[in-house]
Amino acid sequence: MKKNLVDITSDKLVKAFLKNKIISSIPNKFSKKLEIANKFRRLCESKINEPVIGFKVGGTALPMMKKLKEKEPFYASIYKRNFLKSGKKVLINKATLGIELEVCYLIKKNFFNLKGIITKKNISRFISHIAPCIEIVGYRQRKKGIKSFGDLSSDFGANVKFLIGKKKKIKNINVKNLKTNLSNVKMDHSINGNTNTVLNSPLDSLKFALNKIKKDKINLNKNFYVFTGSTIGVVPILGKGLYTGKIEKLGSVKVFIKK
Repeated sequence: MKKNLVDITSDKLVKAFLKNKIISSIPNKFSKKLEIANKFRRLCESKINEPVIGFKVGGTALPMMKKLKEKEPFYASIYKRNFLKSGKKVLINKATLGIELEVCYLIKKNFFNLKGIITKKNISRFISHIAPCIEIVGYRQRKKGIKSFGDLSSDFGANVKFLIGKKKKIKNINVKNLKTNLSNVKMDHSINGNTNTVLNSPLDSLKFALNKIKKDKINLNKNFYVFTGSTIGVVPILGKGLYTGKIEKLGSVKVFIKK
């Protein structure tokens, strides 16, 4: 049976994802609108038979959402192959957009047994641990910039690697207004941020993701991570070397960038 354009395109992007290759840009029709981009991403994800360790939330910066006229963020699956411990080396390429510093949560698998929705009142009982993390953001395509959230979502959420710092058991840590910083001492590059830029709070981002996962009837049947979005935006990578992210009360996380 002859394949249609969506199957041909998704096959190419999946191959690029698995082989760490860069392809030409996919047709604009698959990325212009977020709803269509999300469907295309889910098709690509369905073709990957590898362990999923969690999900990322993207597009959580309210000013960016307003600028691009988007109504809500998006989420995407994170695969075990792209999940690293703090301090590991990551090789980047011309399609890499930058680094994000985020709050991530480890969620208990009993979440999947919940019949209703996640609310501010019940969300804490599903949280096991909290940690700082770094996301390396980039495409599998030869394209630059961000014109819509569909650009990011259609390309596996535009995630390249995730690095996680030391996890802490949740003890009523208020994450709504924590100072953050990402720096490269060698490059004399330091960017400050705050967790309140993530949908007002990383906890709001987590609630959004969990309800979307529930709505889409996803069940991993195991504990999983949720990466809630950047506290400082996408920071350009000016050069190779060690980048250190710090989140007040949560700790630090590091990545060594190779070019």
